[in-house]
Amino acid sequence: MEQEDAILALAALAQSTRLETFRLLVRHEPTGLPAGDVARALTVPHNTMSTHLNILARAGLVTSERRSRLIVYRAEMARLRELTLFLVKDCCGGNASLCTPLVDERVPCCSKEKVSQ
Repeated sequence: MEQEDAILALAALAQSTRLETFRLLVRHEPTGLPAGDVARALTVPHNTMSTHLNILARAGLVTSERRSRLIVYRAEMARLRELTLFLVKDCCGGNASLCTPLVDERVPCCSKEKVSQ
């Protein structure tokens, strides 16, 4: 990921409704959510939510797909991975043991045991 792409993604997430929207969509991976459901879940007017979703889409953080009459949004997990790796690329000056707590904290959320629950 290039620095300008990271800045664009971070700027898109630097607003509370967009951050909440992105986190909601991450929780609903891999199926995503229709735009109306996102707006209702966050109690945001539909036209305002549309603007926020467009900003997230321009930053490459969400994608949309038309399903019949609905537009379903999904978090772009590859982009999230790229952004996360960009932020920690040179973590701790190459001393991996200093980054271990960061990695260990995330492992339980993604373990097979947690996913199957």
